[in-house]
Amino acid sequence: MPAPKHILAVRFSAMGDVAMTVPVIKAVLNQNPELTITFVSRPEFAEFFKDIPRLAYFPADLNLHYKGFAGIIKLFRVLKKNAQYAALADLHDNLRTKVLRKLFRFSGLTYAHIDKGREDKKLLTRFPNKILKPLKLTTERYADVFKELGFQVKLDHQLIKKPQQLTDEILAVTGKKTNTWIGIAPFAKHKGKIYPLDRTEEVIKSLNNKNVSLFLFGGSLLEEEICLQWQQKYNTVTSLVRRITMEQELAVISQLDVMMSMDSAGMHLASLEGIPVVSVWGATHHFAGFLGYGQSENNIIADDIECRPCSIYGNKPCFRKDYACLYNISPETIVDSLSKFIR
Repeated sequence: MPAPKHILAVRFSAMGDVAMTVPVIKAVLNQNPELTITFVSRPEFAEFFKDIPRLAYFPADLNLHYKGFAGIIKLFRVLKKNAQYAALADLHDNLRTKVLRKLFRFSGLTYAHIDKGREDKKLLTRFPNKILKPLKLTTERYADVFKELGFQVKLDHQLIKKPQQLTDEILAVTGKKTNTWIGIAPFAKHKGKIYPLDRTEEVIKSLNNKNVSLFLFGGSLLEEEICLQWQQKYNTVTSLVRRITMEQELAVISQLDVMMSMDSAGMHLASLEGIPVVSVWGATHHFAGFLGYGQSENNIIADDIECRPCSIYGNKPCFRKDYACLYNISPETIVDSLSKFIR
């Protein structure tokens, strides 16, 4: 057996991007039994990596203890004392991780970093004359970093469902499962990814007439308010926003039959739990490589308007001013796709 090795892996944000590292990390560890990984990310993402053998999670609070340039130097010093590493895997390639890997390089540590395919993504999103072709999946880009460091890794891109038993505390919110459970994650960081909320409500209204239980996911105070309004209007709806912990949220997701999500964290959390996702795409496109791990392209809902995609992250204003890529999608199309999962 090869000599034991310890790798430092770094990915700070965003939630969905960090969640996408999980199946890759698991595959790397499973296929390289001599390897140990210390994974560095934000404290709020620690639950994604719970109970992974030979993985140590290092929570780095970049808004407090490790804030700014001085904070990254402090983080470097703490990590350097933490263990003897064979290499650093930079899965982010942003300013912070570039500084961090250079500091480790000065101390003699080799590294590899993700190739985000920025030039190809520019060609994918330009208009006119865009080059609309599938780019490498982000999970495969993560895997390439470990391959560059000399480790074996092959991804199977399969959903593996492992329902968790719900605690009494969770059941007090959700009730026992007696019908089809559908999750709805209607929010995203940027407007170009969000299906119009009035139309999302039409989806909820249609599903409310079926033998289902609907669970709403979100994070902010405004999202909590919107979801509570829907809960009050529709008897099949339960809002989970700001009511349960991340650990409990993942447990509920593991019991879902299907999740409806934007191109956002909800899709990737469902993928972690092996749950199929009906994903709704607006200004972004799955060709950029961000489809949830193991998710089927058959469950993608999107319009083929010629200017789409105009953005990788959905953060650019719509040059048409009307977000037609989202408004062209009918609620009935989404309901029909979700109905395939209703028992």
